[in-house]
Parts: sequence; C-alpha cells; structure tokens
Amino acid sequence: MVMAALLLVSFLAPLAAAAVLVVFRHYAPLLRRNPGAAALPRGSFGWPLVGETLAFLRPHASTARGAFLRGHVARYGAVFSSHLFGSPTVVSCDAGLNHFVLHNEDRLFQCSYPGPVRGILGESSLLVVTGDRHRRLRAVALAFAASASAGPRRRRYLADVDRAARAAVTSWRGGRLAFCREARQFAFGVIVEQVLGLSPEEPVAGRILEDYSTFMEGLVSLPVNIPGTPYARAVEARRKISVTLEGIMEERRKGEGSFRKAAFLDVLLANSDLSHDDKVTFVLDSLLAGYETTSVLLSLLVYFLGQSPKCQEQLKSEHERIRSCKGAEEFLTAEDYKKMEYTQRVINETLRCGNIVKFVHRRALKDVRYKGYLIPAGWKVLPILSSVHLDPALYANPQEFDPCRWEGLNQTAGKKFAPFGGGLRLCPGSELGKVEAAFFLHHLVLAYRWRLDGEDVPMAHPYVEFRRGLPIEISCTSIYEGEMVVL
Repeated sequence: MVMAALLLVSFLAPLAAAAVLVVFRHYAPLLRRNPGAAALPRGSFGWPLVGETLAFLRPHASTARGAFLRGHVARYGAVFSSHLFGSPTVVSCDAGLNHFVLHNEDRLFQCSYPGPVRGILGESSLLVVTGDRHRRLRAVALAFAASASAGPRRRRYLADVDRAARAAVTSWRGGRLAFCREARQFAFGVIVEQVLGLSPEEPVAGRILEDYSTFMEGLVSLPVNIPGTPYARAVEARRKISVTLEGIMEERRKGEGSFRKAAFLDVLLANSDLSHDDKVTFVLDSLLAGYETTSVLLSLLVYFLGQSPKCQEQLKSEHERIRSCKGAEEFLTAEDYKKMEYTQRVINETLRCGNIVKFVHRRALKDVRYKGYLIPAGWKVLPILSSVHLDPALYANPQEFDPCRWEGLNQTAGKKFAPFGGGLRLCPGSELGKVEAAFFLHHLVLAYRWRLDGEDVPMAHPYVEFRRGLPIEISCTSIYEGEMVVL
C-alpha cells in the first residue's frame, strides 16, 4: 500500500507542478497591476488545466443559452472570466464587446482556434489562418462568391440551385421523412457542382461525401490521435480527400472525366500562387460552409416552420404570388429573390433562434481595456454570438419564433445580430447560403405542408445537430402533385 501511494504521488507530482506553473504564468502578472486600473472580469476558473471546458461544451438546445452560460451570466454578468480550451479566457455575452472584438481583427485580437482543430482543418483553412495569408486566401473565397453573384454566371448559378431544389422536393411522395438527410443531399449536390463541376450522382462525389462525414465527426471529437479514434479517422479522411481531389484536378487539367463545362475548380487550378494543400483546404472550407452550414439552416427552417402553420401559410402566399408570374418550368431569377421579403424575415429569425454558430475563438494581441474591463494580452476571448441573439434586453420574447420582428429593420447588420460572424471574418458565402435556402423553401411550401413527427430539438454540441434526424410528416398540397417536372 505504501509503495502504491508513493508511486501515485510520484506520478501526480509533476502534473500538479505543471498546473501550478501554468496558473502562475497566466495569473501572477495580474496581481502586480495597479489596483486603480481596469479590472479583470469576475469569474471562476475551475480545475487546473481542464478548467471549465467540459461544462462549457455540455450539449444543450441551440435555442437556449445552456446551463453554463445561464449560470455564469447570472452570477458574474455578461462578461466574465473562465479557463477554457487550456487557456485563461474572457467570455463575452455582450453585444457591444462582441462587435468590438470581431471588428478589431489583427489590430487588437487574432483568430485562435485550438491546435487540434487546426490539425484537422489544415493550416490553410480560412478558419485558422491569420494576417496577410488570411487576406490572400479570403480573396479566393470572395472571388468564388462574386462569381455566383454577377452577370451570366449568376443566372446559371441561380438556375442550378432552382433545378436542384425542385428535383429534391418533387422526388418525395408524402408520408414520413427524415429531413436532415434530404437537406444534406441537396446542399452537397449544389456545392460539389459549383466548386468541382461534379454531379452528386458521380461515384467520386459519393466518396468525397463519405470521407467528409468522417472528417466532420473527428472535428468535434476528443483530440486523441490514436488509430481507431474519431480524431485519427478524421485526419485520415482529410488525407483521402486530398488524394481524391488531386485525381480530379489532374483529370480537369487534361480535359478528361465527366465534368460540367465550368466550375470554380478552374479558377483554383489557374491560380499558381496557391499550393495543392491550399486548394484542397479551400474545397474543405467550401464544404463546411456550403454543405454543412446550409444543410443545418434548411433543417432549422423546417423545424421552426413545422411548429408554426401560420408562418407556413404566410410564406406560401408570398411564393404563390412569385410563381403566378412565371411559367411552370421557368427558373427563379435574381428579381424573384428580391421579392422574397417575408422569406428573408423567416431566414433571419431562424438564424437568430437556431444559432448555427454559437461562438468564435479569438486571442488578445495586447492588453485591451473595454468599458472598465481588462482583457490581458495572450488571453483567449470567446464572443458568444448565440447568447446575444437570445438576450431579452435586445429581443422581446427571445425564445419565440417571430419573423415579423424583422419587418422594417436592417436584416443583415447590427451589433445584436451576427449569425455569420463579422469584421474581416464575415462568412464570404453567407448570401449564397440564404439564396439556396430561399429557393428550396419556394418549392417546399408550394408542394407540401408538414409537421414535426415527435420531439427532436436542435442541440448545440457546439455544432447544431438533430439527434433523430428531424423526422417530419409531409402531405402534398397542389402545385407539383401529378406533374412532377423532369429537368
């Protein structure tokens, strides 16, 4: 027994010493500060090394703040200190501070995702790169968004999205449906067609989707790179995607394979400043934004509308007016999109209530003082976007799904609404995702009514997931019944 105790002490002593050193390194400088200076936000730091990370990441409904934030805000206020992801952290549930952090990128704050996330996403991912490299790679993403937003390319893009949405919706025949799967299929088909020039039915597209699903599972898993773990499988999945894309790029250069006439991959191939890994990472980023985020948005839309027959009917009326001015097989246009005013309110209210992005990672580059608070240099800063969206001081009855609250308001800007981030890191493809959602809703509400089939609340993990796949009951209404259009 004595020997076992000695062995245990000899094992734990180095860990305890390391924990003391970490705490001293991070917090001792604060003890030497002028007592009259700006104060560190109040808070609690939890266990050494682990801190409060596990409690912070505990799954909860994405339509609520969750127990951790609710308890800490009640005790310490909207801005508080904690120890998360291995670092001392200032957590902000304050709209003004969040806006301040997001709009001072590279001056006072810098993107700072945990190392394991960078290990899977790749060092070229827009989510993790900083400084000049971020600006250079962001320009590529903006070029992709711009290519789908102007001139003949925009008309083709809108027609492609419309065709894909109509094909998805008219393939159903009523009854019970696991909607998350349908949303993922639609969003994946659009993004692989636009970026890679591939039909989603191509076997190679199926392989990419399979590997990408493994990649996403590992992205939010424990960072243990041991064979068989989700993290290790994700690293391997990224390698497989890289090899697959290398083959696609080679076929594209030679003019071989079954590709569309044009895709954004051509722009990537023509860019000699980008490495192969840059191009692979761009595709992964595109899937993350254009597939993962858009599919979750669609699922959230169906979830909230499924609980509000009144909103469904109002949405249907708007789209009936738009469709009444068009032929049965005529594609939706940019002018049609501008007429979808209530649709935009529904999408914004869904983004506010559903919170696809809960928080972002930043790090203070220098000591920052904000309204009497001190954020020490080197500390992590977590702007909690979802908490602002659900703040009763900013939104009346914030738990209520009410698209009409957006009537007459600026629907894309403001300190209290940042579903796609902000500043230099505002999502480049946010508008494309909203277009795809609006076009999908157009065909969905014209063809069906639906209701939720049992309880399936969107959960923040911190990514949003429906545990049961969002089962719904659908019934045909009119427009496509008996005349399924072949395009």
